[in-house]
Amino acid sequence: MSLALIAALPFLGALLPGLMIRAGRTACAVSTGAVTALALLLLGLNAPAVLRGEVVQTRIEWLPQLGLNANFMLDGLGLLFAGLILGIGLLIILYARFYLAKADPMGQFYTYLMLFQGAMLGIVLSDNILLLLVFWELTSLSSFLLIGYWKHLPEGRQGARMALTVTGAGGLALIGGMLILGNIAGSYDLSVILTQKVAIQSSDWYLPALLLILLGCFTKSAQFPFHFWLPHAMAAPTPVSAYLHSATMVKAGLFLMARLWPVLAGTPEWFYIVATTGLVTMLLGAKIALFKHDLKALLAFSTVSQLGLITMLLGFGTKAAATVAVFHIINHATFKAALFMTAGIVDHEAHTRDIRRLGGLRVLMPVTFAIATLAALSMAGIPPLNGFLSKELMLEEAAHTVWWQNPWLVGVLATIGALFSVAYSFRFVAHVFLGPMRDDYPHRPHDPGFGLWAAPALLAGLVVLIGLAPMATAAWLVDAAAGAVTGAAVEVKISHWHGLEPAALWMSLAAIGGGLMLLGLFAPLSRLWEGTPRPEAKRIFDGLVEPLATLSRRITDALHDGAVTRYFAIATLAILAAGVWAFVSGTHQQGDHALTPVALVPAAGWALLMVTTCAIVALHRQRLLVLILVGVVGLMVSVGFAYLSAPDLALTQISVEVATVILLLLALNYLPKTTPAESGGARRLRDGVIATLAGLGAGGLIYALMTRDFAFDTIAAYHLANAKTEGGGTNVVNVILVDFRGYDTFGEITVLGIAALVIYALTESILRPGPANDRLRLWKAESQDAGDRHPLMLVVATRLILPLAIMVGVFIFLRGHNLPGGGFIAGLVVAIALVMQYMASGFEWTAARQKIDYHALIASGVLVAAATGIGAWFNGLPFMTSAYGYVTLWPLETFELATAALFDLGVFLTVLGAVMLSLASLSRIALRAGETVNLAPYDIDPAAGRTVKEEAR
Repeated sequence: MSLALIAALPFLGALLPGLMIRAGRTACAVSTGAVTALALLLLGLNAPAVLRGEVVQTRIEWLPQLGLNANFMLDGLGLLFAGLILGIGLLIILYARFYLAKADPMGQFYTYLMLFQGAMLGIVLSDNILLLLVFWELTSLSSFLLIGYWKHLPEGRQGARMALTVTGAGGLALIGGMLILGNIAGSYDLSVILTQKVAIQSSDWYLPALLLILLGCFTKSAQFPFHFWLPHAMAAPTPVSAYLHSATMVKAGLFLMARLWPVLAGTPEWFYIVATTGLVTMLLGAKIALFKHDLKALLAFSTVSQLGLITMLLGFGTKAAATVAVFHIINHATFKAALFMTAGIVDHEAHTRDIRRLGGLRVLMPVTFAIATLAALSMAGIPPLNGFLSKELMLEEAAHTVWWQNPWLVGVLATIGALFSVAYSFRFVAHVFLGPMRDDYPHRPHDPGFGLWAAPALLAGLVVLIGLAPMATAAWLVDAAAGAVTGAAVEVKISHWHGLEPAALWMSLAAIGGGLMLLGLFAPLSRLWEGTPRPEAKRIFDGLVEPLATLSRRITDALHDGAVTRYFAIATLAILAAGVWAFVSGTHQQGDHALTPVALVPAAGWALLMVTTCAIVALHRQRLLVLILVGVVGLMVSVGFAYLSAPDLALTQISVEVATVILLLLALNYLPKTTPAESGGARRLRDGVIATLAGLGAGGLIYALMTRDFAFDTIAAYHLANAKTEGGGTNVVNVILVDFRGYDTFGEITVLGIAALVIYALTESILRPGPANDRLRLWKAESQDAGDRHPLMLVVATRLILPLAIMVGVFIFLRGHNLPGGGFIAGLVVAIALVMQYMASGFEWTAARQKIDYHALIASGVLVAAATGIGAWFNGLPFMTSAYGYVTLWPLETFELATAALFDLGVFLTVLGAVMLSLASLSRIALRAGETVNLAPYDIDPAAGRTVKEEAR
């Protein structure tokens, strides 16, 4: 369970910032960092086994029939990426504490950050590709929130939308590719898929799967031609850029390519698609980076280039190249995160990121200058820093790679890419920190406090440490990760000197010398660059997206205009068309079963039901009358359920009817008695025809089903046979709700709780100052001055009934697993009893005595139900699998106890909370409108000479 806990901790930790922010910004950061540190500690406890070559696994069944299980796997590759996600994440939490302004909502930032961290951990630890896809989409959503964190900036909102659009579209392609891959392999578990190389590469579906998967990877990792979203995401706060665009989000695509490398690599298709895309991206990103004047834009395009470099190495398809790719992932994460943070420090202190307005900062910001210099030199590949080691190994691999029978082209192009990286890296230092000091800085800069430069300083220290002692600090991790990628044992040898023979030495020298020359010619080259017309990615993106957005708006406006009847008409006609097609193309005639004779009383009941339904349609404008008729229909349906031997449904229906009628009566109190005549004759004729056809179709289908034999066992037979043996209950309906279909019920109570919260939010908005509140204050209900609003007999009766009703509710709840009843019905019974108190004594009198937080009641119910389902995991069973046994308590007899009862308790609490919150929300409107509290004689305390109402106040 430790791997599942590592992935779950950030999601749980996302709840802390919002709570701890009240204790101060430091407490908020510390609590967030503590969760990340705990996850890092758990990862460290699993690291020794991984470094010994073992694969740590956690398997939790979720939906095994669909192949969707919460399986997690930790090998060398997962250890590397999880370490980067948590390690650099911890530094980002520290950095953000001192970077964000006082006006920035820090709790919100840390919440978004933890959600993203959890999604990334889910990707790198998942052993099930369906689960991986869920986390993949979560990274897109959470990164959208982070990039658009500064909501007041249009650039931030546009950058977030662009990132979500591109990566989201790639995610859709990835879903298709992964499903094809799982279908080929016969399993959705990665540990199984990674053993099916021959089957996958020999399949006719290999190329479609490869293209779709690579499309998802390329969009996420900003590979050409999808690179344009990354620079526009730089509108995010610097901590976001340092985290997402150095070590996490943009490396998700690289991770997936590395994870699937054992089964997808080694083919010509892989080589030419992946290596070529990476090479083009490396060159394009490096060239653009050199001429960018915004610090973060320069680093963004340099990131694009470096990601292209790693993609190219993975595309080469050799074990040596894959090993170098893993090594450069480590190095790039360290120096690029440090560079983003130093750029943020410069922006924070100088109030600008424009390189043209900077220069000479080495004197004013010596600490920042030292950190930036070390990180930039590493990015340039200057010895003895870590970037030099992986860059030289990259050049060596490029020198020995043949592309279309050309043995030198890849090496030359890789050298050109390295040359540009030297130039933009040196420009970052020279044009910002070197040169004379200026007198026109937007703000007089200086080195920040320790809290702001501690994180980049630590990363700069790692840059030096790995560079000086690579075998002691990084080789062991590279061996483990590369072994997981290549599927073979790896023992990498990393050193600074390989003699004069390797081509990489001369290629590296050419890159350094050429980069310095390029920087020396920067001024004329920059003027040439500025004067050269080139396509703008944002304009192209907007040109593609805006027409689609306009078309979608038009379609939405045409179909979703707020006319509910139109929605029903379209849906009903679609269903009818499908039904007619099925009826014509199949055999759906009447079966051989004899018809059951119908007695006179039930027939009269059905006739009354139909007549009442037609009356509702005819009198629909008379709201109160229609509501009474709706209650009659509900009562008749309840009687019908009872007649057909469905007591659970009868109890549920009649309870729902009572609660619904009460709530609707409250709502109707604020509406006119009649509705306007909004439907013309043609519209009523259309609706009547559609309704008639739908009724005939549904009736015909039911008639055909009930008169035919089935060639297979129905689901009813399964439930009847297994309710007791597997669910521990004899009430089949209740066992279905809380066991067999417990997941459905869990979703339903969640929706019910959300609906109640929406009612609360809508009524709360009405009570706030504004036009709606003014109209409410001036409005006067007809019943406001009525003397019999709260009859004394009703007051006395309801207060006597309340304890009895609660006892009945408890009784119905306890018997529900074996006899008609259950949590849903019990919740409605207790809610109705409480509602009667409001009806009899008024809102204020009742609320002063029922100090119940209905929000907490709803949350408790959903959490209890969820905890019951999750508890099955600890027994190695799928989610929502119940267990039961027999317990003997002296002097009572032995009785049965099922975990489904706890789930039913969650249903009970949610239903009770939802009904009461809805009632309380509507009742508060009445109180705001001037309704007065009802006072009975015994509400007055003679000794005190004041009312209980006054005491409550």
